[in-house]
Amino acid sequence: MSVIFKAYDVRGTYPDQLDENVARAVGSAFADHVAAPSVLIARDMRASGVALSAAFAEGVRARGVEVVDIGLASTDLLYFASGYLDAPGAMFTASHNPAAYNGIKLCRAGARPIGTDTGLADIEAATVAYLDRPAQGELAALVERSVLDEWVDHVHSFVDVEALTRLRIVADTANGMGGYVVPAVFADLPFDVEILYPELDGTFPNHPADPLNPDNIVDLQRRVLETGADVGLAFDGDADRVFLVDERAQPLSGSTTTAMVASVMLERHPGATILYNLICSRAVPEVIDECAGVGVRTRVGHSYIKQVMADTGAVFGGEHSGHYYYRDNYRADSGIITAMVVLELLSRQRRPLSEVAAPFVRYASSGEINTRVDDPAAVVAAISERMRAAGTNVDELDGLTVEHDSWWFSLRPSNTEPLLRLNVEAEDAAACEAHVAEVLALIKEMA
Repeated sequence: MSVIFKAYDVRGTYPDQLDENVARAVGSAFADHVAAPSVLIARDMRASGVALSAAFAEGVRARGVEVVDIGLASTDLLYFASGYLDAPGAMFTASHNPAAYNGIKLCRAGARPIGTDTGLADIEAATVAYLDRPAQGELAALVERSVLDEWVDHVHSFVDVEALTRLRIVADTANGMGGYVVPAVFADLPFDVEILYPELDGTFPNHPADPLNPDNIVDLQRRVLETGADVGLAFDGDADRVFLVDERAQPLSGSTTTAMVASVMLERHPGATILYNLICSRAVPEVIDECAGVGVRTRVGHSYIKQVMADTGAVFGGEHSGHYYYRDNYRADSGIITAMVVLELLSRQRRPLSEVAAPFVRYASSGEINTRVDDPAAVVAAISERMRAAGTNVDELDGLTVEHDSWWFSLRPSNTEPLLRLNVEAEDAAACEAHVAEVLALIKEMA
């Protein structure tokens, strides 16, 4: 089980790592853990999700717990349903991973997160026990329910719909769940929308549903230029993340979008708390401070961020990876809500996205660079010791962050692979490139 139980979810290849027997056992373990009268389930467009979610539902029902199946959904739609119906939920998705993968994202009622430190380790242990115990007795009820209309109304509540203007939008949903939710949310709004690859197809025949990889937004960039679009939207496979492309086909980083949305939220909620994770650009806390907000730096990962949101009452939180969290969305992340906030901002300012975003782009960033090493934790520890010995400012909140006056870098072990994830930011592109080479050489030395 340790192969598929990750820090924030269950994920593996189907059927060799994650099959119906495992899903059934996870269902029973989850039902025991949450001790609720009903459990919600939903799935993305992957073919294996049909059998896996049915097996999971059987495991839940075997424990005397009703299952409410909301069918096809984006992950943020499932989180909304968990809050709206006040029930724990399970979303069957492998997000941006290739077609061979599937997984389960779990949450408590109210979309409260479940991670390794907040129950997932206990569910893993119980799953192992249930693998050797076939389901017995009468199964509890299974009912079907759609919450798509309620979800659309909820998404619209984050903006003034009357303020929206006629914008030309290209959305690349990459054969993922964006092809299901984007048309529903944008229907009846004053937008001219073209959707690339809207067909739900878990084999991803056009390109991987991972917009963090620049290769996967090439089609979107080209179409934005061809159509003279105001904005391009790139969604991942389960559509809980979105990345923006401006009218010149230039991508905006997750940090830039975080800073931009933070400024909107602080205009609406003066003095509010805003969260940002530790690989976000220095521009993010600068913008929060300039807008008289309270910035709180967090670890990477949704379960940590949602907990800090609950502890601090933050109205918004952003991650460089394209996850954006909203207090009024049960503290869950949503790509389509973020798209709506940005589209309202464009409507109000009546300027190109490149001009709107420009004040929030202040530094040069490397993006995430992955290096395979035998023992990532040991390499991080060795580099940390070297930095401390040199008197450098070192932070070990999540991996290692090293701060210099004009640049910084973050080095984090992957939760799932023998990789080190490096992010570097500096004052300009040349300095950033030089510092990337410097840190990569240090990693090679310590490995």
